[in-house]
Amino acid sequence: MTNRAERIRAALEAKFSPLSLDVIDESALHQGHAGARPGGETHYRVRIAATSLSSLPRLARHRAVNEALAPEFDTGLHALALEIGG
Repeated sequence: MTNRAERIRAALEAKFSPLSLDVIDESALHQGHAGARPGGETHYRVRIAATSLSSLPRLARHRAVNEALAPEFDTGLHALALEIGG
C-alpha cells in the first residue's frame, strides 16, 4: 500500500467488514496545527457503518476503531475524526 488512507481502509475493512466506509485525508485543513507534518497524512476523517460496531456503546466503538488503527497512530497519524453508524 502506498499511502496512509489505503492502509486505514484496508485495516478497517479487514477488522469490521463495513457496510460503508469513507476515509478522508483532512491534513491540509490542519497545516500549522499540532501534529501536522509537511507531507500531510496526519489528520483523517473516517465514516464507517458496520454491523459489528452497531451493538457497542459509542465509546467502545471509538476504542475499537482506534485499536484497529494503532499501527497508524504509532507511525504518525495524529488525529482521527470518527463518524460511526451501524
